[in-house]
Amino acid sequence: MTRTQTRELAFTLLYSLEIQKISKEEIKEQLALFLQEQEVKEEKVKNYMEETIHGIEEHENEILDLISQNLKEKWDISRISKVSLTLLKLAIYEMIYAKLPYKVVVNEAVELAKKYGEDHSAFFVNGVLANIIKKFHLDAQE
Repeated sequence: MTRTQTRELAFTLLYSLEIQKISKEEIKEQLALFLQEQEVKEEKVKNYMEETIHGIEEHENEILDLISQNLKEKWDISRISKVSLTLLKLAIYEMIYAKLPYKVVVNEAVELAKKYGEDHSAFFVNGVLANIIKKFHLDAQE
């Protein structure tokens, strides 16, 4: 399974957890069920999924604050679609906490937004992530 496919799988699970309002106690069980249902056998994929899902859970408040701080004026996080919110959480976690190259993360988040989001989702996700990249000077790290 490629990294792109793995990231899409993580997005799918995160989106499902977002929609279902799964409690923190149930996340581990849901992750195990999801991996079994998707017939994921590769340890590398399982590890990425576990680290990502638990990392986002662990840093959720900081990630949500970052999203809120980087919205346009008069925009509130409650107005963001679940698809865009999930993609932003995943991308921010990967860039800030997992230290993955921001160009790859943003490109794949935008592609997932085009595939799963509304017409404007890709532009919205790209804009918020661009603000965060500038704020953290991630572009200077490459």
